[in-house]
Amino acid sequence: MTYPGLELELFRQAHHWKRRFSGLLRPCLHGRVLDAGCGIGANAPYLVHQGVSAYTFLDPDRALLDRVPSFAEHPVLARARRIQGTTADLAGERFDAILYLDVLEHIPDGRAELQRAFGLLEPGGHLLVLVPAFPFLYSPFDAAIGHHRRYTKAMLRAELPPAVEVKLLRYLDAPGMLLSLGNRLLMRSAMPTAAQVRFWDRCIVPLGRWADPLVGHAFGRSLLGIFRKPLR
Repeated sequence: MTYPGLELELFRQAHHWKRRFSGLLRPCLHGRVLDAGCGIGANAPYLVHQGVSAYTFLDPDRALLDRVPSFAEHPVLARARRIQGTTADLAGERFDAILYLDVLEHIPDGRAELQRAFGLLEPGGHLLVLVPAFPFLYSPFDAAIGHHRRYTKAMLRAELPPAVEVKLLRYLDAPGMLLSLGNRLLMRSAMPTAAQVRFWDRCIVPLGRWADPLVGHAFGRSLLGIFRKPLR
């Protein structure tokens, strides 16, 4: 399977954004971590810490896996596994955390995917999900990079296995949502420019740190979920 991945390099340098969501996810990362749909591996350095003992990069596209850096300076990532495939190829394996960072919206059957992931989790393990928010924001950009949908909280909850515990379900980047709405209604751009991504990351994302709590996380460009598999 191949994926054009045109946006992956554009957003690789979105340092402020990656620090923003990774700060919420890191406390739930420990032990064996699976990065499902890892792409070029750009999120991993922001997520791994001393509590992570093993890391697996998983992607169906060999060309993207080959672009994952060696991370020679990072002991855990330097010895990480790189597996071409999907969660369907990992039957019998177990992980303490599974990441779906801007991945689930690319998968036609999100419910079946999360059910498989739930089966790969150890009891007490976490599913960590980041997806684009709100179907009315679906734009030519979403279509160009293969998004099947954008999510509301209710939509994401409906795809989760019934037994899962919801620890956090929160919209992020309220200011960025206004930019997405402008693109949806006015610009209708199929791909942002590097300058636009830099402006968003350096100027808009920091605004979200105070704007999101101010609006009670009632809306945002993205939806972040932290879900736990019960111990029993």
